[in-house]
Amino acid sequence: MPLKAVLFDMDGVIVDTEPLHRKAYFKTFDELEIVVSEELYTSFTGASTKRVSETLINEFNLDQTYEAIAGIKRSHFKDYFYNDDEFDLIPGVRKLIEHYHENGVKLILASSATMVTINMVFEKFGLEQYFSGKISGADLKESKPHPEVFLLAAEMAGEPVENCMVIEDSTNGILAAHRAKIFCAAYRSPHSKNQDYTLADTVVSDYEDLELDKISKYF
Repeated sequence: MPLKAVLFDMDGVIVDTEPLHRKAYFKTFDELEIVVSEELYTSFTGASTKRVSETLINEFNLDQTYEAIAGIKRSHFKDYFYNDDEFDLIPGVRKLIEHYHENGVKLILASSATMVTINMVFEKFGLEQYFSGKISGADLKESKPHPEVFLLAAEMAGEPVENCMVIEDSTNGILAAHRAKIFCAAYRSPHSKNQDYTLADTVVSDYEDLELDKISKYF
């Protein structure tokens, strides 16, 4: 049962866009002249821009529509995305992607991000050449921890689930892989706070530990 396909989550696994979202949101709050506490900001984790905007409108009695607020936030995000010097791929991930690709392992991106953001990341870092497919959870009915995104990714790779591996960093993503019955490697990054790795099949803090010779014992 050799490993034939690796299904990558994106945020927290390939790049970490969280600091950019944070900067973009706080710049938006300044423009709206509102003071958002850390506690309120933390409650936005994993919420869509639309939901955050609606919460702000209710919380601060704002006159703007949610589209207007989301528009401001998106333009700031784009600006940071292309111009923030600290924004880069997660250490070691390019080498791992190249390693799989050179060894004939199919790569599929299975992310909850929108296709617009996925394409921005792929273009900026030149990742298109390595991946044979991309799926945005934003286009699906169900989101993680529902297994749909990973089952579709395995299907896209044309491989049975037992020949696939998921690389994830979040509780919901790990649970989704577990429900899809796909081997899951959890990446524990310096940024992952309060994530539960219990259901992962292996946990690594360094991508070198996911090279084929190191994981061959599982497949």
